[in-house]
Amino acid sequence: KNFSRLWPSVLFIGALALSMGGLSYAVNHIPLGTAYGVWVGIGAVGTAVYGMVALGDPVTAARLVCLLLIIAGVVGLKLLH
Repeated sequence: KNFSRLWPSVLFIGALALSMGGLSYAVNHIPLGTAYGVWVGIGAVGTAVYGMVALGDPVTAARLVCLLLIIAGVVGLKLLH
């Protein structure tokens, strides 16, 4: 099942290339730790939100608070670099 369908695989590889390109660009302008923290935070929050919106993952107050804490940490890293 992994990479067995052409267009989802192409979309994934394209998104991966854009993501790596964005991380590479960011590392040239901000410290590596900040760039990586922001990159991971975007991925974690994006994946969790996608799961809740599109896949029916449970939406609870605790999960939303945790996501907000991740966002706050990412913003803090960016502002304080």
